[in-house]
Amino acid sequence: MSSIEKSGTYTLGTRTVKRLGYGAMQLAGPGVFGPPKDKNAALAVLRAAVEAGVDHIDTSDFYGPHITNQLIREALHPYRDNLTIVTKIGARRGDDAAWLPAFSAQELTQAVHDNLRNLKLDVLDVVNLRIMFSAHGPAEGSITEPLTTLAELQQQGLVRHIGLSNVTAAQVAEAQKMVSVVCVQNMYNIVNRGDDALVDALARQGIAWVPFFPLGGFTPLQSSGLQAVADSLGATAMQVALAWLLQRSPNILLIPGTSSVAHLQQNLAAADLVLPAEAINTLDALVA
Repeated sequence: MSSIEKSGTYTLGTRTVKRLGYGAMQLAGPGVFGPPKDKNAALAVLRAAVEAGVDHIDTSDFYGPHITNQLIREALHPYRDNLTIVTKIGARRGDDAAWLPAFSAQELTQAVHDNLRNLKLDVLDVVNLRIMFSAHGPAEGSITEPLTTLAELQQQGLVRHIGLSNVTAAQVAEAQKMVSVVCVQNMYNIVNRGDDALVDALARQGIAWVPFFPLGGFTPLQSSGLQAVADSLGATAMQVALAWLLQRSPNILLIPGTSSVAHLQQNLAAADLVLPAEAINTLDALVA
């Protein structure tokens, strides 16, 4: 059994995907803006991921902008039948590379068509509506208006399934009164555990949780604690962080990103790592 097979599988919409996938954000230039320093290396990472068994790729047309989707198309089109590509709308990039909200019906509709064109698809498997009421993370506020636009695009046959990104539990509940939500994508890791209750609630409903930034928001002390556990297991800090997420809940789907084939292989090897109870207790204590 290959490393990635050991991660297991979970349902994402009408698909079943391996729990260890790939996030394409880092394929763009510095700050997720502009072209990559080495285009051939970026294409090689995408091809290596699929060859290794990755069947879930996370992307967005506002990465670059347009860059990562164009790279995915060049590297992988025509796509394998089992490949699920998940994208996001709800943001745009300023000329200065700023991340700006893009919630109007016109902007959301254009974003769906941009993703379709740059990925060379007739329909998008899953589209996450990214909520940007705050630059610092999820913030309360009604998402009915933008979600109505996305639901209309789904009814037109341009989108198969709808997900949410950067949202609160209240916004998930609001959305579920309107559409079937197949996944939620928020920042979540060993030391950022504010969504613990939401992870568990979605697991009970069979809805995928897709955490981003597995090493994001660590203090230096927390990072040193993580590294100590990694050293004791002969693993990298990223491998431990990913293994912890895999063991945290069966509905968690991982999308670690990298622009290096070597780092990709290291990340996929996290599925081989089974954290002993002592290590999990040590990691859990880092939150305090």
